[in-house]
Amino acid sequence: MKNLKVVAAVICDSVQTPTRIFSAARGYGELKGQWEFPGGKIEPGETAPQALRREIKEELDVEVAVFGQIDTVEYDYPTFHVSMTAFWCELKSGEIVLKEATAARWLKKAELYDVPWMPADVTLIEKIKRQMTEA
Repeated sequence: MKNLKVVAAVICDSVQTPTRIFSAARGYGELKGQWEFPGGKIEPGETAPQALRREIKEELDVEVAVFGQIDTVEYDYPTFHVSMTAFWCELKSGEIVLKEATAARWLKKAELYDVPWMPADVTLIEKIKRQMTEA
């Protein structure tokens, strides 16, 4: 089974008091249409924050500031194993352009389960929810 080491950005409106987080629907692959926190593979020689900033620039055409780590999730999909480290992020510059996703939403705390999350990503929702405040 292939092992993937990836990073995910939980982009929020304010790391200090998050009221909304960004989610996107995958636009490719066998998991197309499921929702995720944007990010991707860590390339050789990259730190996790470097990989996250690069991936977000590639996928959304924006710069993000990377803050604290939320968690690392280990998950077995049918054809691969993923080790996904998620970080709190804020938009630093630019306007979001969906280059790979088919849709995106800013979700409030009460809306976190309104989208069909990818299995690895859904494991983060309760930790994220505890940090969020009501909008």
